[in-house]
Amino acid sequence: EVQLVESGGGLAQAGGSLRLSCAVSGWNFDDYGIGWFRQAPGKEREGVSCISKSHGITYYSDSVKGRFVISSDNAKDTAYLQMNNLQPDDTAVYYCAVRLYSTSCFNADYWGQGTQVTVSS
Repeated sequence: EVQLVESGGGLAQAGGSLRLSCAVSGWNFDDYGIGWFRQAPGKEREGVSCISKSHGITYYSDSVKGRFVISSDNAKDTAYLQMNNLQPDDTAVYYCAVRLYSTSCFNADYWGQGTQVTVSS
């Protein structure tokens, strides 16, 4: 059974940092895109950042570019999202997502359970 286990959410003050982790287990794929989406109350889900395991190609939404950094540890099938200079608008539930045989994480095949990130002003 494929599982995406997220960790690292929580509470931060504006200007602070948090790091999210997403560990994938239960499979044996080498070619996939992994990343995060987020959804705030009353808002549509937004693609935040993706990274491709095979090529290291990255994507960032304009809203987080320059503040967030995505990386991956391929040996552990784990991705990380370092979130710096957090702002109240970053408050949302963050979901890890994986799309097989892709450099993107959009149109994902698998989803994590979500982790809450709350940024106070």
